[in-house]
Amino acid sequence: MDNFNDFLQTIDNDKHKETMVDIFNWISETFPNLETTIKWNQPMFTDHGTFILGFSKAKQHFSIAPETKGMTEFSEHIAIAGYSQTNNLFRIKWNQEVDYTLLKGMIQFNIDDKASCSTFWRT
Repeated sequence: MDNFNDFLQTIDNDKHKETMVDIFNWISETFPNLETTIKWNQPMFTDHGTFILGFSKAKQHFSIAPETKGMTEFSEHIAIAGYSQTNNLFRIKWNQEVDYTLLKGMIQFNIDDKASCSTFWRT
């Protein structure tokens, strides 16, 4: 989690920073085998060197990117949660609740689906 300190320092709003810390801590506690890294100025969780989930932030929201396959698998659940989405990511407004059930399913899906993956991104 220390890898994310520089990223967290770029969040000016203390409540927004607290939200990200809570999410990062929850992921680290729920999936202790995942590694943390920063690539392209974005915090990411990886497993055996392969991408599992990445984050970015904006003024009105933060984004979570599970790769296109993860988005396709969970698109309906993302819509039900009330989050906007693209092919590669979904956005949670700072004032929305985080759907941890969705997040857990998405992370576990990527871990399982990429268990034998030897590249960072799916090929």
